[in-house]
Amino acid sequence: MKKLIRWILNHIPRSLLQRTASWSVPLLGLLYIGRGRECPVCGLRRRRFLPYGYVTPREDALCPRCLALERHRLLWLWIERETDFAATRPRLLHIAPEVSLMRRFRRIYSDSGDYLTADLCSPLADMHFDVQRIPLADESVDAVICNHLLEHVDDDRQAMRELHRVMRRGGWGIMLSPVDESREETFEDPTVTAPEERTRLFGQYDHRRVYGRDYADRLREAGFEVEVEHYARRFCDDDRRRYALTDEPLYIVRRR
Repeated sequence: MKKLIRWILNHIPRSLLQRTASWSVPLLGLLYIGRGRECPVCGLRRRRFLPYGYVTPREDALCPRCLALERHRLLWLWIERETDFAATRPRLLHIAPEVSLMRRFRRIYSDSGDYLTADLCSPLADMHFDVQRIPLADESVDAVICNHLLEHVDDDRQAMRELHRVMRRGGWGIMLSPVDESREETFEDPTVTAPEERTRLFGQYDHRRVYGRDYADRLREAGFEVEVEHYARRFCDDDRRRYALTDEPLYIVRRR
């Protein structure tokens, strides 16, 4: 199964995957009927989740119903348990919207236009633009969710400044990126353009950098206050296994 998932991710165009995953992945999930895992985003129970990953697929990663990965399940648990999101329904900008979270948000905002999805080219998004040049007014949204996107962007610092610009004072956001905690500083080299070399150096063919422990400092340089929350550590071992969580930290940003 891991070899099949890796081949699909590396050979099928992303736009086609986005269009077909909602019906094709649940079929694979039938191979994992059982009750050892539970997705907090959609409620599905399975013996375990599907593997997922472009280079080295991770076991127990992908929910076969809603397509939530470990970080999506963790983020949803934080939103559901630690915020009043459903009651206040802040004007939300969701960059590169993940199917699992987008479905939940659209139910919450079913009678409101305050949920905005955006991507450069995804057919799932409502708006299409480069995050380095966001066509929204200053301080026009209350919250921003931007996960595992900034490592793909040519000028990530410009993108961070843009996200800060459109966020209202008192607003908040979640901005996750893969971070190599063993690195003190982010490693990037704009001269590397070959997909194979990017995979070797940055971990994926379309990545432009590997963030180090200075990732939070980059967000602060853009103007954000940053809280690094290892939220999975708040759960007991049984719940961490049940939800299949990893210890990836949440980067919670705020604009004062």
